[in-house]
Amino acid sequence: QVQLEESGGGLVQAGGSLRLSCAASGGTFSNYNTGWFRQAPGREREFVARIGRSDGRTYYSDSVKGRFTLSRDNAKNTVFLQMNSLEPEDTAVYYCAAAAPFSGSLYVPGTYGYWGQGTQVTVSS
Repeated sequence: QVQLEESGGGLVQAGGSLRLSCAASGGTFSNYNTGWFRQAPGREREFVARIGRSDGRTYYSDSVKGRFTLSRDNAKNTVFLQMNSLEPEDTAVYYCAAAAPFSGSLYVPGTYGYWGQGTQVTVSS
């Protein structure tokens, strides 16, 4: 059973950058579709980005497209979310998640069976 651990969150000023990492153990990222979600206080968990299991293609929500970049290092079994031009609206707890193949829509949290504990990102104005 794969276990996920995020790191890299913190406090940053608007316009700044952060890089989140998600390390997997007990499983290999190349066997799972991997996604990042975020949840702000009082709001539902929302899709941020995902990377394809086999082809490594990346997909982003409209709100982060052009500012965030998702990548995967197979040798380190780690995925990275590079976040640039951060805005106060990006403030949330960010979660890494993994889904087995053919589990359903990869844009909704319910499809993902494995989650990290989350890392807080706070962007000050």
